[in-house]
Amino acid sequence: MYKYRMDTGLNSMVRLFYALVIILVGFNVSHAEAQSSEPRESSKKTNVIIIFADDLGYGDLGAYGHPTIRTPNLDRMAMEGQKWTNFYVGASVCTPSRAALMTGRLPVRNGMASNVNRVLFPDSHNGLPQTEVTLAEQMKNAGYATVCIGKWHLGHKEEYLPTSHGFDFYYGIPYSNDMDNISSFKSAGDYFSFWRSQERKDINTFNVPLMRNTEIVERPAEQHTITKRYTEEAIKFIKETKDQPFFLYLAHNLPHVPLFASKDFEGKSPRGIYGDVVEEIDHGIGQILNSLKETGLDKNTLVVFTSDNGPWLIMNEEGGSAGLLREGKGSTWEGGMREPCIFWAPGQIAPGVITDIGTTMDLFTTFSVMAGVPIPEDRIIDGMDLSPVLFENKESPRKEMFYYRGDRLYAARVGDYKAHFITQDAYGPEKTEHNPPLLYNLNIDPSEKYDVSKDNPEALEIINKVVKEHNAKMVKGPDQLKDRG
Repeated sequence: MYKYRMDTGLNSMVRLFYALVIILVGFNVSHAEAQSSEPRESSKKTNVIIIFADDLGYGDLGAYGHPTIRTPNLDRMAMEGQKWTNFYVGASVCTPSRAALMTGRLPVRNGMASNVNRVLFPDSHNGLPQTEVTLAEQMKNAGYATVCIGKWHLGHKEEYLPTSHGFDFYYGIPYSNDMDNISSFKSAGDYFSFWRSQERKDINTFNVPLMRNTEIVERPAEQHTITKRYTEEAIKFIKETKDQPFFLYLAHNLPHVPLFASKDFEGKSPRGIYGDVVEEIDHGIGQILNSLKETGLDKNTLVVFTSDNGPWLIMNEEGGSAGLLREGKGSTWEGGMREPCIFWAPGQIAPGVITDIGTTMDLFTTFSVMAGVPIPEDRIIDGMDLSPVLFENKESPRKEMFYYRGDRLYAARVGDYKAHFITQDAYGPEKTEHNPPLLYNLNIDPSEKYDVSKDNPEALEIINKVVKEHNAKMVKGPDQLKDRG
């Protein structure tokens, strides 16, 4: 784990400059404040905001190296908080990834991963089972007000909506913004020609509902303004709930295609419409941070930003970038499941760059611990408590990562090394099983170019042992995604 450290050999002029910068950006917190992780009284519980992008790649933010997408607010969060460089999601596509975040469990355990349908659709019969315990339910049990704004994609029927899974309020679309496609191309089954047509730029092509709680309030959703409206709803909730602890889950349905931006942002980014969309999301995040400061909540709120999976590379320039990572959405290569992740909590989290491993499943456990609510003991919870990393500058307890596609384990990481047992193109039917597995040292080779299996048999032996233990305890849930029509 690497943390920024100030060079004690700097001359007095440079030290003065750094001191001024630290004061200006609010780094001048006391050591006790930065390290504290003691349980808080109910009136002082830390508010939690999760901001979840859709199909944003590892390389799509300024702080993660993009040369032309301007994300000053997220960059500031990264400077003032913790920027994680080895942070993962539970799957490389929408539905199972979101299930992992909400439940702290690998989606194969609750049937939210399938070899038949990779995600839920508007004609899907099922959703996240009621038997699952969600992060929202955990926070609600701890006395938090809970709200979900944005894309859900864990079931569109009333019994599967956020309001049936621990959220007091919901405002958003129930599945991906490209669904309910009523174009002539869709009826003809010519999906790829559609994305080269002008119909993809018409919101009326996508008859996606916008919901408030369980009621449809707009159809099709006006996607040009949806990012702005999500931000407005989030700020309204923050201001109305400032006197009690709250959990806000803001799940943007962009930059998933189709891409739409408001008039204030359309045509403004050098990166094109994809950049317009990301920059508008960043602007909204800046407004949310400002509202926290205006209400005096910035010192008692933890904000985490990440994305559900990697970039949709088959969309060409309308898809994002995984930076130096290999492949993107749909794959179990690093670009499909490693995401940018920023934790921001002034006065609580000491700024730094964290190279340890973390996952979205860990948010379930971490925030449950912070809220003082017990972790369920009647099921396997895959999430780990990251609070020692956030508040005490300790190493992450997570040393392993499992990469599933559907209900099959394709790859596993232990420490620096990742083994691929099966590889497959993101959307191709052909897959290759590897014996011995492909092996990559991700610290040296994050692009997964150089197979080092022949030179590191001991690393393969360790990974195989961990996978064997993992498989011995794996009980897969009934497939919740296969039934449609």
